[in-house]
Amino acid sequence: MSTPESSLEAAEAAFREVLGISPAQAAVLLADVHAADAADWLLDTAEEDRHRVFGALSPNLQADILEYADETLTQGLVARLDAKDLGEVLEELPSDEAADVLNEADDRVVNDALAEVAPETARELRALLSYDPETAGGVMATEFVVAGLGQRIGDVVKEIRKEGDDAEPDVGVFVLDGDNHPIGYIADRALLTHSIHTPVEEVMVEPFTVRVGDDQEIAAQTIAKYGLEGVAVVDEHGLMLGVISADDAADILEEEVSEDFARLTGTGSEGQQTRLPILMRVRQRMPLMGFTVLAGLASAKILAVALGSADGDGPPVPGAGTEEAILRYLPLIVGLAGNVGVQSSTIFVRGFATGEVDPDREWSVFGSEWCVGGIIGILCGAITWLVASLTEGAGPPGLSLAVGVAVVVSVAWAALLGGTVPIACRRLGIDPAIVAGPMLIALSDVSGCAIYIVVARNIAL
Repeated sequence: MSTPESSLEAAEAAFREVLGISPAQAAVLLADVHAADAADWLLDTAEEDRHRVFGALSPNLQADILEYADETLTQGLVARLDAKDLGEVLEELPSDEAADVLNEADDRVVNDALAEVAPETARELRALLSYDPETAGGVMATEFVVAGLGQRIGDVVKEIRKEGDDAEPDVGVFVLDGDNHPIGYIADRALLTHSIHTPVEEVMVEPFTVRVGDDQEIAAQTIAKYGLEGVAVVDEHGLMLGVISADDAADILEEEVSEDFARLTGTGSEGQQTRLPILMRVRQRMPLMGFTVLAGLASAKILAVALGSADGDGPPVPGAGTEEAILRYLPLIVGLAGNVGVQSSTIFVRGFATGEVDPDREWSVFGSEWCVGGIIGILCGAITWLVASLTEGAGPPGLSLAVGVAVVVSVAWAALLGGTVPIACRRLGIDPAIVAGPMLIALSDVSGCAIYIVVARNIAL
């Protein structure tokens, strides 16, 4: 008996096989799988084939896939849609998702696409696009069910049935006064557990609201803290403009954590890192590496001053000892190797946790990450060699070359460890997040020191 995983793998294999023959037929197969899986399959498809398959899908299926696609995939797919096709997709999407899609499109296409949708939809989307995407207004949905004072639960249920799939699901019902101020809230569970004849005033509770200009993280944290189904978004006068659901809050918090973690480790935060071009990944990570190089060179200068005179009296003597000169650059080697190794391991650990790096992609991601580390090593090695050549004029011959070569080798080795350790942990059934960090730092420090000493003794001595 096949498991869901094996059935999905068989379906993907069939999709890949048909894709080479007819993208239109592949689109038929794609329509039979969940939109989240379809988005993943398209992400691993060659660009031209991807657009042919996506273009052969109906607007509602395209909309479903875009709801699950990341920013990189969405941007690529939307870029190839004309205004008419994009307008049809927008009509199928919830307002908040439609606004996200438009944020990834060219401004000219956005205006043309909005001309293709219903005037009311266009007004709503233009209003959403006027808000900063990182604010509550930028992530809220404008389709929601409301109730008024004097209504009964049965009336509210009828309104929910009338709105159907157009309203944001699982956010409950907000009770508004005559001026559209939210004065009450009724959870979905309360609608099911009370008589249809019960007045809404007896069921509603105090609503939670956020300002339209508040950071999206504030809204998400409010929902998470109080275990809410959703919050109301209000303007400066307290009038209700939209809602943010618990599902949206979870996505926001995950996005914020990923961005903060990416900034902490110096990796890029946009899209799925393992699917970005190698040179783009290098460009994103080089600022932290450049700062590490500067810090390492500053440490070498400080050590040169400290070691320049044994008794601490008188000016430092450049090149006082070959061994001392070599040791001055050890913090630089260890720092660079450690940072690159941590970056690589972070990509793998996060990729394992999110499903971005599945077993079939482990070694392809490993190869690309090693290339990224190698290129960073070459760039940092060249910079270090050049600066050391200018500042070590009176130092041991070959020292600057030894430092440059050691940087290249140790950084490339650290990148190798950064992929090998998490993969090995996963294969052994050990949580990579627990082991990879401490083990990797220890291994990269020890091996970086050993590599540097070996290189330095063979070149500088």
